[in-house]
Amino acid sequence: MGLRITDQIEIADWELTEQFVRASGPGGQNVNKVSTAVELRFEAARSPNLPGPVKTRLRRLAGQRWTESGTVVIFVQDTRSQARNREIARERLAELVLKATQTPKRRIATKPTKGSVRRRLDAKKKRGEVKALRGTARPDETG
Repeated sequence: MGLRITDQIEIADWELTEQFVRASGPGGQNVNKVSTAVELRFEAARSPNLPGPVKTRLRRLAGQRWTESGTVVIFVQDTRSQARNREIARERLAELVLKATQTPKRRIATKPTKGSVRRRLDAKKKRGEVKALRGTARPDETG
C-alpha cells in the first residue's frame, strides 16, 4: 500500500519509515505511557519515482525538514490518536510532494514606464532642493 501523489508518482512503502514517539503537551498520565506522536521519514533523494526537478523543488520546499542524507522528516503530534497523527503525517507529505510537482511560473522582466521614471526623478530633484535649503546658517545671515 504505497502513497499515491499523482498518476505518475507513487511513493512505495520501502521509501517510508514511521517511528512512534511520546508526544509533549497535554494528555495527563496517558502522555507518559503511550507513544502517539509520529515521525514519518521519506527517502526522497533515493526515490526512483521522483524526477530530478521534483526532487530539487522538494528540497527547497522542505527546508529544515530535509536532512543531509536526503530524507524528508515530518513530525506530527497534533492529536492524541496515533492513527490520526499517522494519517496527518502522510497527508502533509503528499501535499509537500504535490506542491513540488508544480513548476513555478516564469517571471517576465518588465521595464518601468517613461512616465514613472520621469515622476521618480522629479520627486528626487524636488527632495534634493528641499534638503539643499536646509544648509547651515552663514554668519552674515544670523539675526
